[in-house]
Amino acid sequence: MGFFSKHDAPEPAPAAPAPALEPLTHERVTATLDAHGYRYAIDSDGDIGGIWDDHVFYFVRIGAEREFLQVRGRWTRPLAASRYLEVLELANAWNTDKVFPKTYVRVEDDLLGVYAEHAVDYRPGVADSQLDQHLGCAVSTALAFFSHLDEQFPEAVEAFRAQRSAAARAAEDAAAPGAASTDPGGTDHV
Repeated sequence: MGFFSKHDAPEPAPAAPAPALEPLTHERVTATLDAHGYRYAIDSDGDIGGIWDDHVFYFVRIGAEREFLQVRGRWTRPLAASRYLEVLELANAWNTDKVFPKTYVRVEDDLLGVYAEHAVDYRPGVADSQLDQHLGCAVSTALAFFSHLDEQFPEAVEAFRAQRSAAARAAEDAAAPGAASTDPGGTDHV
């Protein structure tokens, strides 16, 4: 058989049609989260947010037509702003070695804010499977970066756990029976 001649093998069956690309909507993002049983809230701006492994994530539609979906996670560990260059070097190394998420650090008051985000332009539309993959990939790769930071800064993890424990104890104390104030005359006020 020659290079350009037809062969005797049957033609392959046509591939199944690709799923239709539907517009990106707020409802489709929440439906994808619901399908996995994830807990989330919607803030006063309509942004969708939740907590995964103690880290805050937002799922935000941005752009002139809200055609971009940005998933942004924030590392919740307290770390002094004086550690900026150390964290910046880790974020830059991550960005050099990994395709995503994009990572960055900034000073917020006297502490560091460390973020991971993944944004995709869905102007042409998005299939449900793409949306599911985007959300899962964005959260899991951000969590991988945050775990890397936890390994590098164990003292920040301990500080976070101490803050969380103190807050939980304060909430329990406030909710406990008899937590109402008592006046000097011995009469409880609720």
